[in-house]
Order: sequence, then structure tokens, then C-alpha cells
Amino acid sequence: MTTTVFFASKSLGALTDSQLQRMLDRFGLGRLLRSAPTEHGVMKQTLFITSTAGEFVLKGNPLYPGQWEEEAYFIRHLHANTGLKVPYPYLIDESDDIFGWSYALMPRLPGRHIHDPELLHHEDACAIAAALGRALLALHGWKAEHPGEFDPDSGHIRPFAGSYTTWLYGTIRYWLDDAANYSVMTDQDKNWVEQLLENAQATMDRLDSPSFVMGDFKPENVLVQQTDRGWEVSGVIDFTTSYFGDAAADLPKLTALYLERGEEEEAASFLSAYVQGSSFAGDRGLLQEHGLDDFVERFRIHMLHQRLLRWGCAHAMKQIPWDPALSFSAWAEPYTEAAARLLRVNQDREARPSQPMN
Repeated sequence: MTTTVFFASKSLGALTDSQLQRMLDRFGLGRLLRSAPTEHGVMKQTLFITSTAGEFVLKGNPLYPGQWEEEAYFIRHLHANTGLKVPYPYLIDESDDIFGWSYALMPRLPGRHIHDPELLHHEDACAIAAALGRALLALHGWKAEHPGEFDPDSGHIRPFAGSYTTWLYGTIRYWLDDAANYSVMTDQDKNWVEQLLENAQATMDRLDSPSFVMGDFKPENVLVQQTDRGWEVSGVIDFTTSYFGDAAADLPKLTALYLERGEEEEAASFLSAYVQGSSFAGDRGLLQEHGLDDFVERFRIHMLHQRLLRWGCAHAMKQIPWDPALSFSAWAEPYTEAAARLLRVNQDREARPSQPMN
């Protein structure tokens, strides 16, 4: 279920203090002091809980059977295998006697979301972006023997049917067809998509060291805070769309968000920090496995995937923030070429000799 795209979910509904206290009693977590909606719980599955034992996040009313087991699996292994802070321990109550549905309870992590109004145009925005790139690289240090997604029945990673490329390309073509139901998708657009897929086929087929892929690396799921060492990622949350595959798949979503906000320097800092870390990270890094050209080629495909989702959703909801006269290919190409352009710009900037002081 990890690679399924969810556009809506059931909310928690109205919960009473009595119910929340019963939940805390079940885990021996003190007396309820207060509760509050989470600011960025897009799926409306979460609630902040403060008790005499600490601060927690309730996550309930699962999207699909096995959601809690899946998240617990990824969180447990990320806690053990990376230096990143994740919501561990992740406590699960499968019974439905309190709320009418099962739930998970986890510690609330410190920090602020990167789209907090105070951080949107912060003078340290590029440093924050670079910290995000390094954090993502740390996530990708967890490797698997084969690409696949979590199987709640076995409690292990189940390989995709066929090859990883077959699965990914099939997914992209599915969303291409879906987008055509809500928008004009010309023959030129379709040919452009197929040409990108064909050009990258050999590169995608060479992927032989599947990495953990968070699947939803975006502002709502990342927390940052400033320390005496500078800006650091203080928490990563929500692993309901995680799987094992090509690590480059995690980069386009945040890159595109920066570009949509006109923040090219931040996008370049994010990508460059990731790539520069990769080149010195041994078998954890993309560059030593396939080289920069292959990385850029794979980035194109994953950005294409993300842009198809964005295009189709915007047209289906009739909320199009860009020039509606643009064709899909004309609109998407600046994004698919972003890695090649931004990494080159950043390299040129770093290679430029510093100006002597007068």
C-alpha cells in the first residue's frame, strides 16, 4: 500500500477528553492536560496531545489496513539505521474500543515546519535548504536487496512485480492517461513524455542498489531548528508512502516547491548539498554508483512523475495557478531540466573566484 496516492481520508472527528485520557491510561502516559489540532495534518488524521508525561501526536482512523504496522516498520529501522530524529517509539493500539478505530501514538518532535511564515523568507533559507538535502541523504543510507514496498501480511518488503523500471513507467503512464481525463494532453505532450522515458530506460535499468525512499519529502513532513551548529533537521514524520527504489525520487517534490515560489537559490542549495554529500559517501551515494549524468537523467523521470500528479490534480480541481494556455510539456520541461540547470549554476557560483576586498 505504500506507493498508493491518497487524495483524501476520514478525519478523526470530535474526540472527548475522556477518550483521550483512556488512551493515555492504556500506555501509562500520565494525565491529559490539553489537546489541539495539528497545523499541518493534511489528511486530518493527527492531533497534538499534552499530558503530564510529555507531548505526543495521536494518529488515527487509518487510511488502509496495515498503515500503522507499515509506519512502525519504517520508523523502527530509520531510528536504528540513521542519525535522523523520527517519532520513535511508535505505539500502536489495534483495538477500536476507545475511538471506534485503531490508532498510533508517538512523541511530538521539536522544531518548526519549513513553510512556517517566519521561515519562508528567512535570511538563512539556503542553509536550511542545504540541511534538508543532507537529511535526505541520511535517509537514503538505508539500503535493501531489491526494490519493493511493505507487505503488512509478512512484515517485510515485497518486491515489485516485474522490474523497478516497469513498475515506475507503468505508474507514470497511468497518471498520464488520468491527466488526459481532466485536461488537454496533446500528441506532442505524449510524445515528449515517451521520449523522456525512452532516453532514460537504460539508466533506470542500471539501478542495482535500491534505497529507502520516503515518498513524501515536503514541508509538512520535515521539522527544522537552529542550534549552535547552525540549522538542522530536528524531525522527519509520515512514512505512509515509503518504499525501496531509486533515491532520486525523493528530490523533485521539494525542488519543484522551491521553484514554484521563485526560490532558485534555495532549490540549488538543496540539490547541491545532497549531491556533494553523495560524492563523498561511499556506497551510500548516488554519484559513485552511476555518476552525475545518470543522476540527472533519473531526476528527470521522477520530476516528470511529480509534474503529472500536480498537473492532473490542478486541472481536476479547476485550480490552475499557472498560465492555462501552456501545454503540459511546455509547463513541465523547466522542472524536468531543473537538476541539470541548478547544479550547473551552483557549480559555476562556487568555482567563481571571490572578489578581493577593497
